[in-house]
Amino acid sequence: MNTRAAQLEAVNRLLDVMDELREKCPWDRKQTMESLRSNTIEEVYELGDAILSGDLQEIKKELGDVLLHLVFYSKIGSETQAFDFGDVAQAITEKLISRHPHIYGEVQLESEEEVAQNWEKLKLAEGNTSVLAGVPQSLPALVKASRIQEKVKGVGFDWSHKEEVWQKVEEEIAEFKKEEALGNAEGMEDEFGDVLFSLINYARFVSVNPESALERTNKKFIKRFKYIEEQALGMQKSISDLTLEEMNGFWEAAKKI
Repeated sequence: MNTRAAQLEAVNRLLDVMDELREKCPWDRKQTMESLRSNTIEEVYELGDAILSGDLQEIKKELGDVLLHLVFYSKIGSETQAFDFGDVAQAITEKLISRHPHIYGEVQLESEEEVAQNWEKLKLAEGNTSVLAGVPQSLPALVKASRIQEKVKGVGFDWSHKEEVWQKVEEEIAEFKKEEALGNAEGMEDEFGDVLFSLINYARFVSVNPESALERTNKKFIKRFKYIEEQALGMQKSISDLTLEEMNGFWEAAKKI
């Protein structure tokens, strides 16, 4: 592991390289915050994939890509005298100190839940007009639902017991089935959304990250389906030439791998 001095030297070197690239590289010189935005989102998703894979070397690589974007935005900000990397680091440092009065002040907070609730109270005291103001509109719906539920929990708007939440899940499923029986497409969509929202809420109560859980299932499905494709290829067939019975057989075999 690098010493603190070595870490600071590495950051300084990255800042120097960014300065040089911004000056001399036609591609880097052309970039704006808007043009970088989609690439930044992609890099964060790639970091998320690396975290789920548990590959520490890949995580290190993807963290570097994300850090590059943070430095890049800061460099662009410095060109209009708006802010630089130091301003960004200083701002988040001050924010962390102010949001942790139980560490840097006299407030006594014992549990993780008390810390989270105090965090939301501090944000409101800082001028936020709503507890939900900090939930980005562009978040994917599943992640947004999780963040909404975490936010309102922070001010005490929550269920008392997980059994109540599961009862709500069953209630929403029954309401969906009712709309389905009526053939009401709009009602089905509304109630299906309620089912998902309730399931995400229950996941929180049993300490399951719904985004991670669904992504693990996605990866599991992809792995098993690719196995079916490989078996079809070995038989010199297209997967569409396999019968459903054959595909199910290969699926069950893939589950044992």
